[in-house]
Amino acid sequence: MEDKRNLHLKVQELCDCFATTDYLEEMSKLAQDQDKDEAALKWLALTVLHAVNAGAKKITLFQAPGGEITVKAKYRASTLPSPGAEIGPKVLEAVRAMTHAEGDKIKALLALGVRNDNLEVKVKSEKEDGGQLLTLKFSE
Repeated sequence: MEDKRNLHLKVQELCDCFATTDYLEEMSKLAQDQDKDEAALKWLALTVLHAVNAGAKKITLFQAPGGEITVKAKYRASTLPSPGAEIGPKVLEAVRAMTHAEGDKIKALLALGVRNDNLEVKVKSEKEDGGQLLTLKFSE
């Protein structure tokens, strides 16, 4: 992964780049992306945009012990497109780098500039059921 500051800036740039797209459609295409590190940052940007525009309060990404990745959004019973087994761990790695976290536990605030506005995302990550759970909480 790149320099932590550059990752943060890249996610903000990708938010701007994808702001007028269909976020779920773009997410579903990421598995074919050749650059898995870049795809992880795209997934984060698309997730933030989806959460803001769809009114999600919380989005969780879970990496099971076998590597399977599942994603859920709290605003209705819904599952978002998973970044997949190759990109999911890169998402966790990118979030760790952007929040300057060491180890499996993260509890941090991630500030993102999205278009002409600022967004604060509460980031929490911890071991759960033998896997790794990442939770992104969005302010109202």
